[in-house]
Amino acid sequence: MDSKNVLLAVILSTAVIVIWSVMFPPPEIENTTSDDTTIVEKSESKPKAPKIKIKEPDKKITRQDAIKQSDRINISNGKIFGTISLNGALIDDVTLKNYKETLNEDSKQVVILNPKKSENGYFLETGWATSENIKVPNHNSKWRVIGNDTLAPKQPVTIQWNNNEGLIFKKKLTIDDKYLIIVEDSVQNLSQKNINLFHYSQITRNKKPDVQNFYILHEGLIGVVGEELKELSYEDIIEKKETYKNNNGWFGITDKYWLSAIIPQKGKNFNAEFTYDKQFKANYIITDPTIINSNETKKNVATLFIGAKEVSVVDGYAEQSGINKFDLAIDWGWFFYFTKPIFFVIDYLHKISGNFGIAIILLTAAVRLIFFPLANYSFVSMAKMKALQPEMQRLKDLYKDDKQKIQMEMMNLYKREKVNPVSGCLPVLIQLPFFFAIYKVLFVTLEMRHAPFFGWIQDLSAPDPTTIFNLFGLIPWDPPSFLIIGIWPILMGLTMWIQQKLNPAPPDPIQAKIFMFFPFFLTILLASFPSGLVVYWTINNVLTMAQQYVIIRKTKTKTV
Repeated sequence: MDSKNVLLAVILSTAVIVIWSVMFPPPEIENTTSDDTTIVEKSESKPKAPKIKIKEPDKKITRQDAIKQSDRINISNGKIFGTISLNGALIDDVTLKNYKETLNEDSKQVVILNPKKSENGYFLETGWATSENIKVPNHNSKWRVIGNDTLAPKQPVTIQWNNNEGLIFKKKLTIDDKYLIIVEDSVQNLSQKNINLFHYSQITRNKKPDVQNFYILHEGLIGVVGEELKELSYEDIIEKKETYKNNNGWFGITDKYWLSAIIPQKGKNFNAEFTYDKQFKANYIITDPTIINSNETKKNVATLFIGAKEVSVVDGYAEQSGINKFDLAIDWGWFFYFTKPIFFVIDYLHKISGNFGIAIILLTAAVRLIFFPLANYSFVSMAKMKALQPEMQRLKDLYKDDKQKIQMEMMNLYKREKVNPVSGCLPVLIQLPFFFAIYKVLFVTLEMRHAPFFGWIQDLSAPDPTTIFNLFGLIPWDPPSFLIIGIWPILMGLTMWIQQKLNPAPPDPIQAKIFMFFPFFLTILLASFPSGLVVYWTINNVLTMAQQYVIIRKTKTKTV
């Protein structure tokens, strides 16, 4: 078994997946919009959780015009700012304070939620549904503010709507200093009859956003039902809606770095759905009715997350707020038990060094140091193999017509010189898990987004922006994306070529010719990968070459 064969197989497999995802993306979705009301189907004698009914779509207007169409409550804390529409009590205008769309100084801040009447409408709501002839608030209901009109930490806001039939609906909203909004929906029954209402929460997104359609990351509908993570793409929901029943979980819509989620009140049974009917929806409805007797007030609570998927914040909500498996909102992948610890190591080294690029280099050096004895054994064996190449060639020439005899003599030579040809796989097997873990960390974690290194690398999660095809910026020409081959990928390819020269050449001439082009192939392939990953591989190659060079100098193997 040859270590290069293993590495080639892995890289070629990766290339096939990447090329397939680029050449055969999922079909585009034609998106229109619709509206929901809380007028529901008539149930049997026993109240059952109702279904939300769909209305015809509204004509779309600009985001700013949509915001101006209704009176609003202001939202502000250390992480987000925005407004809540008093028409329908929709949370539909949220912007992140600490994140911009691009690295440009004049770049706009990241907007998460938009009013439902805008083209990219994306909003959250909570409320009451009924299977009886009861007027409940809908998207057209105009709520009024009671007291304070700015939602901030330790500064709740209460709004009210009266159906003029004896029911007064109130919402008390509170917000923490990060991304959590708690909505307490209450109903005061001043009528002469007892009523049954069902509490619900819903996220609505008018259209599919631009997603990368990449195998390493999930974007779309996400949630936890009981102990099971549910991840469905936008295309999955178009084909078939998904329904769940449980009393523990959460549901939302996730982008690469941003998330909106709804968390039902603990201990209450609910029906949840991921659906598409001209809009993408994630919702739940409490299955047991809230019975509100005459002259009585009852309430239900919904928890909403609207914000950035910061690791410490998401983990904190999972642990301190008791949101079940909320840490899975960040897509650590199947090997999260390895990927997530790698992130914590890099994050710790970043706090020490002040630079994520330096942190990656320190991690690379630490990995080389930890596995130094194992790699040393492998390189000693490879050095002996390189020294034995003249004797191996002599045996091939001597028994060129008898392949079985060649193999037998080769094995005798390995035993005599105490060489293990399989040991060359060890450095590759050591490197690959860390390679994929660092790739995952760079790709999915918000902390790596726009993280600078030195010089021209201002975002370790993005490819090296320079390219040899315009002489690294000397020629005023912007090449197409497939011609972006930067300085760091070239350094990586060069170090791999030098490293290849230190290894014993493959015995098969055809194999040898293929491996001649291997560094060139990897240079092109990794040019589009995050620059932080290329930095890792380049530094790893340099440390590997240094170790190999010392061993080759020290190895004095006699040839037969």
